Amino acid sequence: GIGIYNITRFGGSVLKAFSPMHMYQYLRNGGKDNWLSLGGILLSITGTEALFADLANFPVSSVQIAFTLVVFPCLLLSYSGQAAYLVNNLHHSQDVFYRCIPGTAVVLVMLFTTLLMTLVMIIVWQCHWILVVLFTGLSLIVECTYFSVILFKIDQGGWVPLAIAGVFLTVMYVWHYGMVKRYEFELHSKVSMAWLLNLGPSLGLVRVPGIGLVYTELASGVPHIFSHFITNLPAIHSVVVFVCVKYLPVYTVPEGERFLIRRVGPNNFHIFRCVARYGYKDLHKKDDDFEKKLFDNLFMSVRLEMMMECSSDSEYSLCEPQIEVNNNNGNTTSSSNVDLSISSVDSTLHSRSPSYLNIIVQSSSHCTEVDELEFLNKCREAGVVHILGNTIVRASSGSSFYKKIAIDYIYAFLRKICRENSMFLNIPHESLLNVGQVFYV
Repeated sequence: GIGIYNITRFGGSVLKAFSPMHMYQYLRNGGKDNWLSLGGILLSITGTEALFADLANFPVSSVQIAFTLVVFPCLLLSYSGQAAYLVNNLHHSQDVFYRCIPGTAVVLVMLFTTLLMTLVMIIVWQCHWILVVLFTGLSLIVECTYFSVILFKIDQGGWVPLAIAGVFLTVMYVWHYGMVKRYEFELHSKVSMAWLLNLGPSLGLVRVPGIGLVYTELASGVPHIFSHFITNLPAIHSVVVFVCVKYLPVYTVPEGERFLIRRVGPNNFHIFRCVARYGYKDLHKKDDDFEKKLFDNLFMSVRLEMMMECSSDSEYSLCEPQIEVNNNNGNTTSSSNVDLSISSVDSTLHSRSPSYLNIIVQSSSHCTEVDELEFLNKCREAGVVHILGNTIVRASSGSSFYKKIAIDYIYAFLRKICRENSMFLNIPHESLLNVGQVFYV
């Protein structure tokens, strides 16, 4: 942006340097002196070598595309802008890089660095508040003094970084605002469990063979997309799994703790909820066998649930252990209603020998009349369909003018140019079912 501004302000004659004819005329008319001046151009070449330091960490195609479409054009504009500035300010050749940048950009960077440093001292380092106040106060006194002087130079080029920063701030704020409003609408529109239970044993629907993975942003409750789907089409798959992908503010989530699965409603509903958790380092890649891992954890969850239900009649009970608790009167009470999470049961299972696990599975398999695991396998073989909401967010009729501009135009445009959720979640196109919805926020 600074390079484009300098080219526009100080003249675009420097763009002639890209013409081979102009290069020939430059060498012919200037003779030896112009030829020797080409040595200075090598500085612009050697200065870009630092960009190649860590390129081995990226794929070849990514490097080629990034350098061709982003890095190389930015370098040309930056050096061309400096050349245009030098043509009109020959005495500034010593510090041309800093002189051609408007002072407002530099001082704003200093101010934001100080503010971010203050947050680091408070949150990360947990420094005493007196040290934080001293550092912030002294730094802001110096930087605000410089900033007050630079404000008088906004009309001399300082408005360029301010305009660029304003555009980025608007984009990020509108995107965050739209996502929050969309989540709030979905949260308030979720269906209660009472409504789900009143549908009857088979949900009052036609249950077709297969498994339906319903993607939602909610980690609890019945999502609005499910009620919207069965209202317009009274049929659903034999097994339904509400899938929620969440990114946590941690470095990474171990594979053993990636999925949290629980049952929704009675057993005959065959409805489950799966929360897939990722850290900011983890990537939801196409080749990570997400669907296979999801079903493996689902089957393990059902198997553990069957063991917990049958543990009262099993000699090798793991799920409802008898715990003796001494009360104040000295009496001993036996509590068998201990709610053990899947993670605790899983850790107990790993600590047992394989032969012991086989005994438990064999004893628990006789406690159920219908093997639900076999039912799940048959449904999986029948086919898996990914049900994804294709939502359109609109501002409500009573919204303000600025909210309508932000939601109906800016946010809608950002949603249009961004990747689709099916691409982000790596959902196979042949097994994708989009459900259209309109959210009035």
